[in-house]
Amino acid sequence: MIGTPISLAVDDREGAWNQALLYPLRFEPIYQYRLWGGRHLASLLTAPLPSGPVGEAWLLSDRDDHQSRVTDGSLKGRTIRQLLQQFPRQMLGKLAGRFPRFPLLLKFLDVHEMLSVQVHPTKANTNLLPAGETPKTEAWVVLEAGTQSRIYAGLKPETTEADLRRALTNGTVADYLACLTPKPGDAVFLRAGTVHSLGGDLVVFEIQQNSNVTFRLYDWDHVDPKTGKPRALQVDKAMACIDFAEGPVGRVMPVVETTTPVERERLFHCEHFWLWCLRGQSPFPVGAPGVPRLLVCIGGAGQVEHGGSTYAVAKGDVFLLPAIIGACTFRPRSAVNLLEIALPD
Repeated sequence: MIGTPISLAVDDREGAWNQALLYPLRFEPIYQYRLWGGRHLASLLTAPLPSGPVGEAWLLSDRDDHQSRVTDGSLKGRTIRQLLQQFPRQMLGKLAGRFPRFPLLLKFLDVHEMLSVQVHPTKANTNLLPAGETPKTEAWVVLEAGTQSRIYAGLKPETTEADLRRALTNGTVADYLACLTPKPGDAVFLRAGTVHSLGGDLVVFEIQQNSNVTFRLYDWDHVDPKTGKPRALQVDKAMACIDFAEGPVGRVMPVVETTTPVERERLFHCEHFWLWCLRGQSPFPVGAPGVPRLLVCIGGAGQVEHGGSTYAVAKGDVFLLPAIIGACTFRPRSAVNLLEIALPD
């Protein structure tokens, strides 16, 4: 059940004292139509899917056109933007003032058909970024995979721009992409500038910089049923962003940090986000003093305990632990699989 929030007085940006009623915050998913999507997210999330192919569920989004809202408690209906503006220090702690908006975008992807072969801009491509946008480094954790599932990440060695342009004319782009057959639990890190695609009944969790800039290089001859036409490509912009020296991108090797009371594996540790996978059946700590943390439940269920109150966590839920909350206890109902995410100090 939802308990009574903690009332704490803190100094805001203008130096006035305000009362902030903050607690572990659960957000409702924002579903997105994608022509390559499917219906697998219905088994991952409790919120009903809209009709048609649903390719993405945005779990935490601070985008102008897609604002995540708190699902329950005294702050139900508030957007992530409103919370950050009203309670910057309580929400972000020592990171307050560093970001114009929440810097990460979290998603579940259901890629039934193949995602377009695409690339995201790097710091070297600021001329291609719309105002207010950033480069886009991202990463995937595989949740479900079928026999036809594939991940393309990076280019085969010695592939050149001329090779790719020639392949676009004869439909052989995939021949130049590094490919792996994924299985649940696999993790793949994609720096901005990495050519990538995935699909074939594949469900992944995606963490990325809060950017929505994507340049399509190739779209597998998809036709959008809504328009009856192929989607637009941005070949020249994509080529300008590709890091041709990067080569193939493989699976990330987890680093085991603890085994009791929870198995804690570090998957991603970059300048934009840190992410751990936690598996266990006994109570274990989550969160950290003075900084925000994010929890995404990808298997099992349980509850977050803090200040004498409990907050139920089900498969598919995303929670933001405000910095003022500090460390909490997670009590699994049985075996649980949890992702914990931090913003780098």
